[in-house]
Amino acid sequence: MGEEAIRTVAILQARLGSRRFPGKVLMPLGTKPMLWHIVQRVRAVSQIDEVCIATTEHLRDWPLRQFCHVESLLCYAGSEDDVLDRYYHAAIAFQADRVVRITGDCPCIDPGVINTVLQMQQQGNFDLVGAATGAGAVGVEGYHFPDGLDVECYTFACLGRLWHEAKALQDREHVSLYAIRNPDLFDIGRVFAPADDGHHRWTVDHAEDFQLVTAIYEALYQEDSHFTMQEILAYLEEHPEVYALNRKRVEQERYADLWGRGE
Repeated sequence: MGEEAIRTVAILQARLGSRRFPGKVLMPLGTKPMLWHIVQRVRAVSQIDEVCIATTEHLRDWPLRQFCHVESLLCYAGSEDDVLDRYYHAAIAFQADRVVRITGDCPCIDPGVINTVLQMQQQGNFDLVGAATGAGAVGVEGYHFPDGLDVECYTFACLGRLWHEAKALQDREHVSLYAIRNPDLFDIGRVFAPADDGHHRWTVDHAEDFQLVTAIYEALYQEDSHFTMQEILAYLEEHPEVYALNRKRVEQERYADLWGRGE
């Protein structure tokens, strides 16, 4: 008999109560909400079997739950502050053997980067593989991806260990932080960029970030395809005025301060 197929579920964490930019995940990029675009880009990864949204039980996140209903998206509503608990129970609810973690502030997430992370996890049998932040960037030698291409992949067993062992509030809020702090306990793989592009900021935490991302979508978005990291880099090289839109935020908010923030 052949090996059983591994069920890979992408879980996108999203809420509307962001302190810095409330409601950002449903802000329109063109005719669709930002979160819709993230879902489509994640769905482009052939290794992913299911995409779901992990939001909170809070009343203010009812529009997110309604969005999932309208878009026929799986949705799990859990703890607002204990994001690790939210992920763990969403993984159980949707029968994940392997969990891909995506944050709701990354509308430029690159399907190619996600695919590379998944391949490394499977080929190396890692507990956890990350790119861009957390497992992929902080305190490690190597080229960094632009902030906003953040992706992590966990085996369900690894996620279960994190849920059982992590006790500190910060570790519960930032899903992979306990593993990063205890690298001797986990087999962690890291995907690095082909060049050092960590000075680019494509995540959405502030109005200036959304202006930059809007310009990128207006220039590059096509309905039947997904623009890549390299296409964005080329566009920004030709349009320094767009690149400059959120420059003041880059040094203010570095990777080490932002593990898992992306809601």
